[in-house]
Amino acid sequence: MVFIKINIEINAPTETVWNAISDIRTHVDWMTDASEIKITSEHTEGKGVTFDCETRVGPLRTTDKMEITEWVSNEIMAISHNGLVSGKGKFQLEKTSNSMTLFKWEENLKFPLYFGGEITGFFAKPILKKIWKKNLHKLKHLVENS
Repeated sequence: MVFIKINIEINAPTETVWNAISDIRTHVDWMTDASEIKITSEHTEGKGVTFDCETRVGPLRTTDKMEITEWVSNEIMAISHNGLVSGKGKFQLEKTSNSMTLFKWEENLKFPLYFGGEITGFFAKPILKKIWKKNLHKLKHLVENS
């Protein structure tokens, strides 16, 4: 398993940040590794929403089957995903001083043995961490300039 955790402080209230992330389809606007998201469930928000996420990292492309496993408005969005890489992820929003929001992103990922397993995970971790930091900076820019 590979564990990645990153944070960023966004100059906006948690409700504003939540509004920017609660429509899962818009994650392609700030996640450079997510090229397309297709909702596969009848509802589009809340626990139980399922979706396919086409993911690109360099030359690698895969479609992850994802499901929202936890949804607490303005606080937590957690997912499970299965695809080339499987795992669990979580966005958590915390109110900080002066109406700012601390955005926490955690991922636990498992790389399959046929794809190099933990060795691939070891080399992928710094690359994914860099991509996701860039994603959070893009989200921060979108939220603070909207």
